[in-house]
Amino acid sequence: MRIGIPAEIIAGEKRVATVPEVVEKLIKLGFQVAVESGAGDQANCDDDSYRAAGAEIIEGAAKLWAESDIVFKVAVPTTEEVGLLREGGHLIGFIWPAQNPELMQQLAAKKATVLAIDALPRMLSRAQKMDALTSQAGVAGYRAVIEAANAFGRFFNGQITAAGKVPPAKVFIAGAGVAGLAAIGTASGLGAIVRANDTRAEVADQVKSLGGEFVKVDYEEEGGGSGGYGKVMSEGFQQAQREMYAKQAKEVDIIITTALIPGKPAPKLITAEMVQSMKPGSVIVDMAAERGGNCELTEPGQSVVKHGVTIVGYTDLNSRLAKQSSTLYGTNLFRLAEELCKAKDGVVNVNMEDDAIRGLTVIKDGEITWPAPALKLPAAKPAVAKPVAVPTAKGHGGAGTPASAGKIIAIFGAVAALFLLIGAYAPAAFLGHFTVFVLACFVGYMVVWNVTPALHTPLMSVTNAISSIIAIGALVQIAPPTMLGLDRPDEWIRWLAVAGIALTAVNMIGGFAVTQRMLSMFRK
Repeated sequence: MRIGIPAEIIAGEKRVATVPEVVEKLIKLGFQVAVESGAGDQANCDDDSYRAAGAEIIEGAAKLWAESDIVFKVAVPTTEEVGLLREGGHLIGFIWPAQNPELMQQLAAKKATVLAIDALPRMLSRAQKMDALTSQAGVAGYRAVIEAANAFGRFFNGQITAAGKVPPAKVFIAGAGVAGLAAIGTASGLGAIVRANDTRAEVADQVKSLGGEFVKVDYEEEGGGSGGYGKVMSEGFQQAQREMYAKQAKEVDIIITTALIPGKPAPKLITAEMVQSMKPGSVIVDMAAERGGNCELTEPGQSVVKHGVTIVGYTDLNSRLAKQSSTLYGTNLFRLAEELCKAKDGVVNVNMEDDAIRGLTVIKDGEITWPAPALKLPAAKPAVAKPVAVPTAKGHGGAGTPASAGKIIAIFGAVAALFLLIGAYAPAAFLGHFTVFVLACFVGYMVVWNVTPALHTPLMSVTNAISSIIAIGALVQIAPPTMLGLDRPDEWIRWLAVAGIALTAVNMIGGFAVTQRMLSMFRK
């Protein structure tokens, strides 16, 4: 079967459905690949690079659509493009069936089989490799921070210069989904102080792991919805949330909003009053502008200045990183092609028994199959009752019973008797060395356990403990013998002790130096 890659005709859309690197992989699956001439020009993929990868270049959209068994697309197809689709053909791309019922009817009339990449059941772990929504949201979140930095009139990171101290920028991310987390990581990497909020409490740890601070709404309500999205919150929660946003608007320099709810207009989070309260020169990047925007003053597709605040409402953030977006999207479609063509014979099999493929398939041979039935999730394992510990009678020494005072006294008595026997019968030289050994073990223990665990790995802990024992022993050999009542050591033993101290010092200092360098790799 032949896969066709048409040029996107939507204004401002610079992405392409696959890139030359992915074309080679599709050919190895047994497919033929045809690309419309100029389809990848705006994504830095020229016709020659597609030819070198093994694709055929076809002039004109009509010919490409007519000669393709499967069409890969990025943007939702227009009525004109649906008219070009061959009867009974396959179409894979963004469809948004809930928002485009008329488009669904047009495609069904073509007896087409349509796989909507936006309908992928994202809760399936094996579907993650095909999750184009996630890959594109990550690119958009990154680009949102770049747009904010471009509109912002200062450094993101704090600096101390000859002209004075520059404080770091304060960034607030409203919504910590995939796009929000990408924005948090990018802003944190640029050195800004990053705060974030989300209706889903479980993302707090993810925010912290990326270097951000999670700002909690002072209202208890869980905001997790189906498919990993948020849900519409109660009026009480929304009021508490608005109060928190109003406070953040007065404090921060940059706000990036990402809140979306499937099938509904973007919720209004930033009011005109909040914008007016922000410091002059502040920036708002509204990533939900395409669905109406999270800010009341957002103008979709435009960057405007209101009340001294720059409000960026671009709807083409992915196209502003067209090469990266196209590469990730093309990889997602290739992974889908692998699932559709497991035999690697260039023939797709839309297996409606496969949960992932069933969820993606919104039209099968002209029959509308959307929405897909609910996934049959495995039943939760029954809780296993913990065995109840049977108390043991006191005084019988049962397992888990604290040692009695008599036992402790007996143990200490036995140890004291052992030391007494050693002192009574052991040679004087042995006692001196035994004293040094016990002292070295104690000091070595204290040296290691009083150091913060983050400063050394377990292996370095052992080597440093051994090093401290060697150092103590060598110091005793160098010290004047009258201090410890020992005979004067031979001169060669003294110099051997000096060498031992030198080598031990190198080992200890080097160990901590290496640990410090390892830790610095993870610091900003």
